[in-house]
Parts: sequence; C-alpha cells; structure tokens
Amino acid sequence: MTRRPARRRRPYDSPLRRQRTAATRERIVAAGAELLHGFPVWNWAALTIPRVAQRAGVTGRTVYRHFAGERELRDAVLSRLEQEAGVELEGLELGDLRALAARILQYVSSFPLEPRTPHDQTFRAAHARQREALLATVAPYTRRWPRSDRVLAAAVLDALWSVASYERLVAGWDLEPRQAIRGITWVFGLVEQAIRRGRRPSA
Repeated sequence: MTRRPARRRRPYDSPLRRQRTAATRERIVAAGAELLHGFPVWNWAALTIPRVAQRAGVTGRTVYRHFAGERELRDAVLSRLEQEAGVELEGLELGDLRALAARILQYVSSFPLEPRTPHDQTFRAAHARQREALLATVAPYTRRWPRSDRVLAAAVLDALWSVASYERLVAGWDLEPRQAIRGITWVFGLVEQAIRRGRRPSA
C-alpha cells in the first residue's frame, strides 16, 4: 500500500494576526526611538535588543522574530527618527538645504546634549582663549550688531576649525586632509565675506 506524502501545513494567517504582528513591530520600533530620545545624540551603542525588548514589554525572542539582528533594528529605528525629523532626501535640491538643516538641527536639539569638550582645565583654558580671540577678531566689523549675532558669528568660526569638523570630512567623506582643509577654509572665506559686508546671521 502506497502512502501519500504528508501535506505541509500552511501557516495560519488572518487579518487579525497580521494586525497584531504589525502592532508588535511598531511597539518595538517606537521603544527603540524612545530609548534614543533619552540618550545624547545618538548613542547607538545603547540601542541593544535586550534594552529595546524591555522597553517594549516583549521578550528578546519576539524582537528577533521581527528583526534579524541589531543592525536591522537600528535601521528601522533610524528610519523612524528621520520621519520624526521630517528628513526627506529623495529629490533634494540646493534651495532646500537651509530649511532641511534647520529642521534636522531643531530635531537634534530635542535630545540630551553631552558636550564633547573634555573636562580638562588645560583644554578649557585653551578653548576660552580661542573664544576671546575670535570675538576680538569679529568685533571691529560687528560693533552695531546685537551681541547675540556677534557671538554667533564667532562661534560658527570656532565650529569650522574644530577637530570634529575636520574628522567628519576626512573620516565621513573619505577626503584627503588637504581637501578637508581646503573645504573648511573655503567656508571660512564665505563667513568672513558676510561679516565684512555686515550680513548678520539673523538678518
């Protein structure tokens, strides 16, 4: 007597099950976004599956049912953060950059801030000298400006020559050091030109 091959059971599916699955995934992603909102921008190392699972009120196994690993989870959370910030890169045009930058930084300002400046007296003293030098440099051209604009102009110049700006260009954009320096000094020239012409940051 020939036995018929056993039929493979089709996985049970229903609109309710799909809805519950989607709701669980949404809860996990929302939990990841909430966690990051509690950390300085953006502490991805703190976004782990155990922490997200605890925050979402599910098990780690449940998280793995929806995401293959932490990379996939972080991709989903980053996509959520971009949606929250209103970041849309597709079709971006030059004229959109100023408004987009304002939106992104406004969103970033909602996260806790952890200053990268070391709490070292020598370093803080050096930074104070740089501040005073930059403020003195812009002072002759900004005497009629509100103090807030004068400080902002000097602060922008300080940000441009910071190690963080240089590292971003070299490590983030794979630029040669000389290219990074050329780019930073190019922007320095634009800011200098604006200051000389009396174009205030808030104007």
